[in-house]
Amino acid sequence: MNLYEAIFVRKSVRNYTNEALSAQMLEDILVQFDEIKGLFGGIETELAIFDNREGQYRMLSMLGIKAPYYLVLYSEEKDKALMNAGYLLEQLSLYLCTRGLGSCFVGNPFLKKKYVHRENKRVMAVLAFGKAKGPCTRKPAEAKRLTLAEMCVYKETPRQWMKQLLDAARMAPSSMNSQPWRFVVFDNRIHIFSKKHASDRLGRWDELNFGIMFSHMMVMAEELWLDVDLIRLDELSQKNFPNNQYVLSAILRP
Repeated sequence: MNLYEAIFVRKSVRNYTNEALSAQMLEDILVQFDEIKGLFGGIETELAIFDNREGQYRMLSMLGIKAPYYLVLYSEEKDKALMNAGYLLEQLSLYLCTRGLGSCFVGNPFLKKKYVHRENKRVMAVLAFGKAKGPCTRKPAEAKRLTLAEMCVYKETPRQWMKQLLDAARMAPSSMNSQPWRFVVFDNRIHIFSKKHASDRLGRWDELNFGIMFSHMMVMAEELWLDVDLIRLDELSQKNFPNNQYVLSAILRP
């Protein structure tokens, strides 16, 4: 299984054994992180692995996720840093799936003050991981996701590779399965919008969610040998949309 294949079968795992992982496995994860290029340049990041098999970090979330290990992403506090963090950690989540391990984003991690900062960086996102109690994959049809028809507006009949790219984006996990992304597709462009939420509780994590979604999009683009540029168009950013907020546009070149 490669990262592309993992997009469609990975699931969020919330129950883990307390089994130890080998030192080589932990090293492989750090090496994999070093090989991932960030979504945006100029944002310094650092990855730490917290061994929580003895419960010393007491990292809890509103979902009560207790795992033997956590990937803690430290980042500079810059514009789009949270989106970049989601992008990086989701690629690691896919990688863990290819290695037979489960993982899940921790929505509201609790860390003692001494662990929150590292030099000029602070904790930006956390991924729980380890050996799952039960399977760490599921069939694509079992994923509770909106259809492309529900989240896309097509200005013309899309090409097959465009549908494949959008389907990978559709499969991305999101906080409380909110699936905030909406797409307007025209020729080789995907204009990407965030659905406005009635509750700030959902909207506060949208930047992280979109980083996760862009991770799926970029992994699929690499599989299809597509070049993708993510840009923000002034003519769209200045418009007011009643139900959605403009995020970015993806320009694709086969």
